[in-house]
Amino acid sequence: MNVRDALEADADALASIADSPTDVMRNLVHDRTVRVAEDGSHDPNADVSDSQYDGSDPEDLLGFISFDAREDTVHVTQLDGTSEACKRLLAEPVRFAERESMAVELLVSQDADSIEAAAEELGFRRRGRGPQFDGSPTVRFRLEP
Repeated sequence: MNVRDALEADADALASIADSPTDVMRNLVHDRTVRVAEDGSHDPNADVSDSQYDGSDPEDLLGFISFDAREDTVHVTQLDGTSEACKRLLAEPVRFAERESMAVELLVSQDADSIEAAAEELGFRRRGRGPQFDGSPTVRFRLEP
């Protein structure tokens, strides 16, 4: 598995993973730090222009994470993908936060067991309920510096 910065060309693949509109994902790539995990068998030198997705293929991407830093906390704004990809991707903002002596905060929907497991494995602790998104409750996880 390779982890790299997301590109605008990944927007269609990200939209497929997140079940979001491509334009929203394209804006996400521009507005946040976004990293993707891709299948290790993917040739990084291959020409992606032949893809039906006008960029990376959703089958090549195993997951993605977006995050930004405000004040003394790194906020994970989106995380989705396979269990192993979520764990590897969540380690990205954790490394950034450690270098900057910042906390990391993550909201996890109640049905996202793989994300919750990845957070707990990396040392995150439950910090109560988070806000609801589309009527679904979330749990707030936090990792202190």
